[in-house]
Amino acid sequence: MNHFPASLHTVAIASLFLGGVCAAIIAVDEIRRPQKMWIMNIVWPVTALFGSLLWLGAYYRWGRAPANDKSDQQKPPFPVMVGKGSSHCGAGCALGDIVAEWAAFGFPAIAVWLGWHSWTDEKIFAVWILDFILAYLLGVVFQYYTIKPMRDLSVGEGIWAAVKADTASITSWQVGMYGGMAFIQFLWFKRSFGNTAEVNSPEFWFAMQLAMLAGFVTSYPVNWLLIRVGWKEEM
Repeated sequence: MNHFPASLHTVAIASLFLGGVCAAIIAVDEIRRPQKMWIMNIVWPVTALFGSLLWLGAYYRWGRAPANDKSDQQKPPFPVMVGKGSSHCGAGCALGDIVAEWAAFGFPAIAVWLGWHSWTDEKIFAVWILDFILAYLLGVVFQYYTIKPMRDLSVGEGIWAAVKADTASITSWQVGMYGGMAFIQFLWFKRSFGNTAEVNSPEFWFAMQLAMLAGFVTSYPVNWLLIRVGWKEEM
């Protein structure tokens, strides 16, 4: 039974629907205008799932591929390149978190293996371990397919460069996401409505949308530094 007020339930559904529409608009546009870097064809729609209208606007302003190969695509301002770098990291994190949360929901034993009922009575905290593992792995994969072709690296060199580039970025993103989810779940939902949101509820994924934005904020200065020192590529 849903213990959340109807108003919050409606807002959650509307926010998720809007994110889905924005992601679909970008995905359809990318069929006609594929990204020069193929991994960005995944990054833009995935980040629009939580970034919604903000990321849709950013896509059309700074991310959309030229109409043809002969069109000039101006280099965006440095703060925008940092934002794209953070979004690139965030797409891997988002996909990892989605897979982890549904896996632990469908198979609660996963949370038990990770410490639920042993070191913590909160299932959320145990699942965060799986969140981080999958987010890290997917984030590194995303970075690998960016940095390897841009630097013309071997497979081993590409993996090492991806690990070096995204370890701090992914960690800083997940810290923001964890903080956002903890605030919403325990200081808002639990205190106001008596319980936290389950994975199979719109409220949970609405909270995740907000938490992902918090992850973007905490990862942004880290990506700024990583790009400045040359560990991550300008995008």
